[in-house]
Amino acid sequence: MRASAFLSAALALGVPALPVSATSAAADEQMLTPAPVPAATRQAELLRLVRQDCGSCHGLQMEGGLGLPLTPRALADKPPAALVQTVLHGRRGTAMPPWSPFLSENEAGWVVEILLKGLPDAR
Repeated sequence: MRASAFLSAALALGVPALPVSATSAAADEQMLTPAPVPAATRQAELLRLVRQDCGSCHGLQMEGGLGLPLTPRALADKPPAALVQTVLHGRRGTAMPPWSPFLSENEAGWVVEILLKGLPDAR
């Protein structure tokens, strides 16, 4: 994806505009690389955060509510890198807060990967 297309997609999702460097433009050309897998205890914490905190707006089944649906079908056409930025920085002008105080970029990437696959049933 070209940097300008990424920027357009990010802005459409409400992600604040960020400067694009030559290295980030090259990275935009590639798919989002799989995020490192957090330790099992952190995975449990992140899944609880998604179910409880994200679920309070996006619905406990992630099918939408105050926030948009976060199901694999609803996210299928969204660039994963833009989703990570939305998780980290929120969506200006909406109720979507930034989660960067609570998640690293790698953890946000892992959460996006899980959402794109569908949340596991185990609670």
